[in-house]
Amino acid sequence: MCPFNMGKDRSVLMIGTEIDIATIPGGIPGCQFRSAALRKLSHNQILIYIGTENGKIILLSWDPCSSDSVLLACRAVGRHAVKGIYPLQESNIVAVLAGEFVLLMDGFLHDSLRPLPFTKGASAMTTRLLSPGQKEGEGEGEGDGHGEEGEGEVSRQAHGFLHKIGRTNRKVSANKLGFGRKSQTSQLAVAAGRRLFLCEVDSEQKGEGERDIVVREIACPEGVVSMGWVDNSIIVGTQDGYALIALGEEEEEGDGRSRGKGKGRANLSPIFALPDAAPPPLLKCFHGDRELLLIVDNVGIVVNVSGQPTAGSVVFKVSPDSIGQTGPYVVTAKNGQVEVYHRKTGFRVQSLSLTVSGHSVIADDIDGKFVVVATQSKVSCLLKVPVEEQLKELLRKKDYDEAVCLAEECVKEGVGSDAKERLSLVHAQAGFQLLFDLQFKEAVDHFLQSEVMQPSEIFPFIMPYPNRWSSMIPRNRYWGLHPPPQHIEQVIEKGLSNIQRGSLLKKAGITSGIYSVGETIPPNPSSRSALLESATQNIIRYLKACRDKSLAPVMKEGVDTLLMYLYRFLGITEEMEQLASSENSCVVEELEALLKESGHLRTLAFLYSSKGLQPQALEIWQVLVQRNLTMPLEGSSFARKKGNESTGFTPDQLAAAAEAAHILEESSDHKLVLKHLAWIIRMDQGLGIKVLTSVKRSRPLPPEEVFSAVDANAVDVHQRYLQWLIEEQGCKDTQFHTSYALLLAKEAIGASKSVTQSVTLHEDVAQSMADGMWNEEKKVLNDGFLTAKEVQNPNEESSKQCICLSTRNRLQSFLLNSDKYDAEAVLHLIEGSELWPEQAILYKKLGEETSVLQILALKLEDSDAAEQYCAELGRPEAYMQLLDMYLEPGEGKEPMYKAAVRLLHCHGELLDPLQVLEALSPDMPLQLASETLSRMLRARVHHHRQGQCYQQLRN
Repeated sequence: MCPFNMGKDRSVLMIGTEIDIATIPGGIPGCQFRSAALRKLSHNQILIYIGTENGKIILLSWDPCSSDSVLLACRAVGRHAVKGIYPLQESNIVAVLAGEFVLLMDGFLHDSLRPLPFTKGASAMTTRLLSPGQKEGEGEGEGDGHGEEGEGEVSRQAHGFLHKIGRTNRKVSANKLGFGRKSQTSQLAVAAGRRLFLCEVDSEQKGEGERDIVVREIACPEGVVSMGWVDNSIIVGTQDGYALIALGEEEEEGDGRSRGKGKGRANLSPIFALPDAAPPPLLKCFHGDRELLLIVDNVGIVVNVSGQPTAGSVVFKVSPDSIGQTGPYVVTAKNGQVEVYHRKTGFRVQSLSLTVSGHSVIADDIDGKFVVVATQSKVSCLLKVPVEEQLKELLRKKDYDEAVCLAEECVKEGVGSDAKERLSLVHAQAGFQLLFDLQFKEAVDHFLQSEVMQPSEIFPFIMPYPNRWSSMIPRNRYWGLHPPPQHIEQVIEKGLSNIQRGSLLKKAGITSGIYSVGETIPPNPSSRSALLESATQNIIRYLKACRDKSLAPVMKEGVDTLLMYLYRFLGITEEMEQLASSENSCVVEELEALLKESGHLRTLAFLYSSKGLQPQALEIWQVLVQRNLTMPLEGSSFARKKGNESTGFTPDQLAAAAEAAHILEESSDHKLVLKHLAWIIRMDQGLGIKVLTSVKRSRPLPPEEVFSAVDANAVDVHQRYLQWLIEEQGCKDTQFHTSYALLLAKEAIGASKSVTQSVTLHEDVAQSMADGMWNEEKKVLNDGFLTAKEVQNPNEESSKQCICLSTRNRLQSFLLNSDKYDAEAVLHLIEGSELWPEQAILYKKLGEETSVLQILALKLEDSDAAEQYCAELGRPEAYMQLLDMYLEPGEGKEPMYKAAVRLLHCHGELLDPLQVLEALSPDMPLQLASETLSRMLRARVHHHRQGQCYQQLRN
């Protein structure tokens, strides 16, 4: 496929009016046009210059607003063809290339003609175009002093640029031409033979109708037939090819004199040659750009001011007669056929047939808004179609990419103050059309690029009208190219119906109002369910992107609520719960019944919680826990459950309980907490403990109400809560200390019985475990803690022993450190048990010294602890009492002679020998006590004699 057929046709230009010169008053019949030019005087007056083959210039006035045209003048300038007409924009002067001369004349063709004498043999002419940012005379210097006398009267602005180009400097006076009065210059170039004349025309009058023209002369190729001048580069075209003339400063000698003799200096570089038998070279300078279009047969090559190609080639259908420009488009004319090509892409975007045929010439204005095509005796005045109308046409033809490209070009080129808003409108309009064409992904891609589109415009496609956001929907219908919004299911139904109908009509060769014969119809459209799922997924994508934008609060509510609505439709539970549990703007009233109906109770609970509706959320979590239970929750036993051990609940039920506990951890509403605490404890005592001991709430729970609400059988909960109150909250209440001690004591008794039963069943290890227990228990008064003694085979009995030791350790530590509990109540509980160290601590608290010594000496057989306790009492009688216990332990036990001897050995000096002798049993072996008794007696005698000496000394 040829490049010129690849683009889709659209209207870039339209015919404003057609002027038949032969029929208008004063018209000239039978003339053949050779050249044309435009000059814009005002928004409602355009001057059209037409040059003919028989040497005449026709001046027309055209009003684009009313399409009126008037013949202003017809002036003969010679007998030869008028090859070119160049209005000088800076002044009211028109330069005309007629025959082999260049003439300057008044813009309205009123005054007499005066040819420029040095232009004899002229073959081509052009004016200089300055690209954006270039200033007239930028970098220009003063004259070099080699000009003719009187040159100083010429302004520096008039001859400064040409001073840099060459050495020859002519001044020509053009008298009585009535040119304009602006004090600035216009620059043009004239090719004559091998010479190129660069001229600056001063618009300021020097006398009566007199102007100054400064001329520079440089060398150029022979046979120039077309040329263009942009900034400091001139590209000329000959039958052999195109060449670049780069205008630069002349090299100078060291003394400041110019090199060369009589000619200016410029760099001449060939660009490329033309093939044999090629049409005459034709080129066009683009207004506002530093680029030119060079024609080779039917191919246009875009080059920059250095002659280097800058873009892809533009391939024309045929070799054009003439070239024009309007914005980013190239306009060609050939035999009454006008075609428009995009300069960047090379696509042909429009083909326009005129009412006449023949050789055509094109003229355009510098703003690119008007194009004139002169063919035979008719002049067709073309107007640039407004960008908005072009966009509408592209969108109607569903050429969305081209519409977006056109809108982006307008933004890039600054066409209109609302170019960015127009681009957003195009994206939105294209998105809505694609939505109704069932192309949902592409539609949302456009929506996401539109800055003017509001999320509320999508709401009617999701929720039936009317709804709480109906008033927020903008009333703008864009360009009315899509139907009114309706529910997406209706869109899909109508879209499928249209596809089916269009397919049938296409097979019959009938053009429908929906699909034309040449338009692509989806051969195998997706099913209704697949389309509905695709639509929902893509609308979700759009709404999720909108959440990151800065929206009004009401708009945020609509976005989040409808996003949840769509998640629920697709059953995306994970996304629903994530949205509900995070910060959101969902409207609970709109979703409450919907989520209950669909069974998404977890999502509803999260939503309640995120909106501060904790009571409603907790009710949902409780319902989820009670659902599908194998036994009633109120009747489930938790006495056998410790920590997080499962009691038959499913993971979902445990997760629900955990979420409820999380809410209660932060709640300071003690009534709400205690209302739901009971079933949470039944589910998982660990969660209940976390709720009770949470530090996240601002106000603590009333302990009395907590104990009333928690079932008495929840021993672990009571115990852990009391521990938290006492150890972390610093509670000093005697009631709570006593309760905690009693709970620890009950646990220790139970653990001790369990160990005893296990030992009874395994007599082979019973004695070793018992010894280990007593050895560890003996450490409590000295070290303040107990450690589990290892056994060789870590089995169930070993585990029970470790648990027992840990429990006893906590109990003993608390009994030692706390002074707030009722020791008698605790002692009453553990009396008769094997908790001898604990009883010793309690008896000590109560001051019952004899009971303490009996436990330490006789039950625990801990001589060190017993002697240490006697030392704490500080009375010799305590040691004597301990000695009596050793010698007469009672309960059928053998006397503890070794312990008695050790006591006498260590503390005998504190004892009365007579009492000791009386206490000693006749059955005690003499060898055990003889040495100790002797030392005790000697110490006693020594102590008595010291006393006597002290008494004598005092006397």
